[in-house]
Amino acid sequence: MDIALGGETFSWWLLHFGSVALFCFLMLGILALPIPEETLMVIAGAMMHEGRLIILWTIVAAYAGSMCGISMSYLLGRTASRFVLSKSSRWIGIKKKHLDKGHAWFEKYGTWTLFFGYFIPGVRHFTGIIAGVAKLEYKRFAIFAYSGAIVWATVFLAIGYLFGAYFFTALKNIEIDTDDILSLLLLAAICVLIFYTRKKK
Repeated sequence: MDIALGGETFSWWLLHFGSVALFCFLMLGILALPIPEETLMVIAGAMMHEGRLIILWTIVAAYAGSMCGISMSYLLGRTASRFVLSKSSRWIGIKKKHLDKGHAWFEKYGTWTLFFGYFIPGVRHFTGIIAGVAKLEYKRFAIFAYSGAIVWATVFLAIGYLFGAYFFTALKNIEIDTDDILSLLLLAAICVLIFYTRKKK
């Protein structure tokens, strides 16, 4: 994705439709549509810092959009079987390899996948569906999925608020998938923190 083009496009939507646009984009993005959610939230954070978006409503929209998106994914998984989902890939963009990848993560890390899956490119879009297919109890799903949504949205809004202007200035001439870069950098930081914490213990 061309970062300059993407930034201008999302800035226009956010400037004209505010928190409503942020809510809709995040909800649809979590449902596996090709929307760069991290980039969107960094832009929203930068616009909050500039006073072009109302902080409270932007944060509420980010939380609500993320939660609604993964809730709809969970509902889709609960109501449609794995077979139906794999057969309908041409319409909803969910392929068997995506379901297999999400299922493998869910089997290995359990419900924590719902929490940390937001930070892993290619995984967060399917954790809700896999949890639904696995018939995970809603209460347990909500605890991990919604707390993960809050942390995820807070982190990237904060990055945008504190460093958004510098980040986009540095990358404005680079054609790169910024969502992957942002997620991988943050994931690497989390892994380093966990490693040193366990080593200290």
